[in-house]
Amino acid sequence: MGAIEDIYEDLETDVSEEEFREAVEEKVEQMGGLADEETAAMLLAHELNENEVNAIADIEPGMNEVKFLAKVMAIGDLKTFERDDEDEDGRVINVEAADESGSVRLAFWDGQAVDIDEGQLEVGDVLRVKGRPKDGYNGLEVSVDKAEPDEDATIDVEPGAGSSIDALTMGQSDVSLRGLVLDTDSIRTFDRDDGSEGRVSNLTLGDETGRIRVTLWDDRADRAEELDAGAAVEIVDGYVRERDGSLELHVGDQGAVDEVEDDVAFEPDADPIAEVEIDETVDIAGVVRSADPKRTFDRDDGSEGQVRNVRIQDATGDIRVALWGDKADKDIAPGDEVLAADVEIQDGWQDDLEASASWNSTIVVLDDGADLATGGVGGGASAESTDAEHAGLSSFGDGADNTDSSGDEAAAVSAGSDDTSSEGSAQSAGQQVEFTGTVVQTGDPVVLDDGEQTMSVETGERVQLGQEITVRGELREDRLHAEDVF
Repeated sequence: MGAIEDIYEDLETDVSEEEFREAVEEKVEQMGGLADEETAAMLLAHELNENEVNAIADIEPGMNEVKFLAKVMAIGDLKTFERDDEDEDGRVINVEAADESGSVRLAFWDGQAVDIDEGQLEVGDVLRVKGRPKDGYNGLEVSVDKAEPDEDATIDVEPGAGSSIDALTMGQSDVSLRGLVLDTDSIRTFDRDDGSEGRVSNLTLGDETGRIRVTLWDDRADRAEELDAGAAVEIVDGYVRERDGSLELHVGDQGAVDEVEDDVAFEPDADPIAEVEIDETVDIAGVVRSADPKRTFDRDDGSEGQVRNVRIQDATGDIRVALWGDKADKDIAPGDEVLAADVEIQDGWQDDLEASASWNSTIVVLDDGADLATGGVGGGASAESTDAEHAGLSSFGDGADNTDSSGDEAAAVSAGSDDTSSEGSAQSAGQQVEFTGTVVQTGDPVVLDDGEQTMSVETGERVQLGQEITVRGELREDRLHAEDVF
């Protein structure tokens, strides 16, 4: 085998060997004898491979032309449209294709579209595609110039993938996904470049495989305010984008968010509070031991912000969580069981770690603690399967049964301690007690935390969050009426 044959064999191209040889002769002639046939063949091979991409994830809208392999995942319907200044209607058919790195919409036109509509392409076929990428209405789209089946190529993806959150991939479109609404945000408006007003909102969706943020545009933005946490929904015709390194599912005018009757499980996989470290973004879950009143403050730009601090405890420890913006309005009280997802661990008061729940965090307040405590809303793993690796919500305060199903405040006050000896028995009406702890809630009442239990205190003294104080007084109805504060 000669040098030209060797170079051609290494090519992955739809150019025939005869056409390649003719191009080599033309290249030699163009270069005026400055290159022999082997050099000319190598130059041509480089030109032919220049637009070859290794994976769909490498395709970008700005590229002039790309060549790649992809497996057919779904075939759309043939559509006709009127062309300007032409008597004959145009035809197009959209095909969803994918490889191991992602998915892309392929647009086939006119004769190619008719051939596909007549059954010359099937789901599962692997194609060698050449086309022009662009940013389409639902994401990345390639207008196909040429596509041929490649029976020898193998792509390890299966049609139907993407029906669960963990199977979603960047660039995927026409996504149908069922999940449980975990959290919703309010509608926001913005000005577009053309002067029109846009609308956007978000909700967080979970299923048995994970959790994803859903962005709803324009008319679909209203769904975030129409749905309640805990509703089972189906996303129809969504498309996947990336933001800050995480995948998001977007729903535009062509998509929908429909409530469904099906049971959908969500199994939170929380990090043990005792093991979180500064600058990490984590999921934590536990019982709310205390909740401060909401505070407002002025930002540097003159706008008003708001924040509320709550303290969450799991079986391994506890941590203060700062709820910023709309999250400060959530109805959270001591004794509630919550999941705080995608919170950032920061350096808090007196070098204590603190979790910050900002715009991209999710705060889930569970109506029925038993469901989430056993591994998921609507079902899931049993409480026995929750261990120290994934703290979950099945055990708090060193194994004590700290809260009953009602989650009342009295249960939360004693959370974290199963001590029923002298100190515990002293908490009957009329007993004089002394308690030392850190202020974790100001206002009425003040709440102190000594690391093992909390104490609600009635006092007129001014105290600060994080301040360590000792109070002495009479305990009545689970509140210490302070006579001395020092």
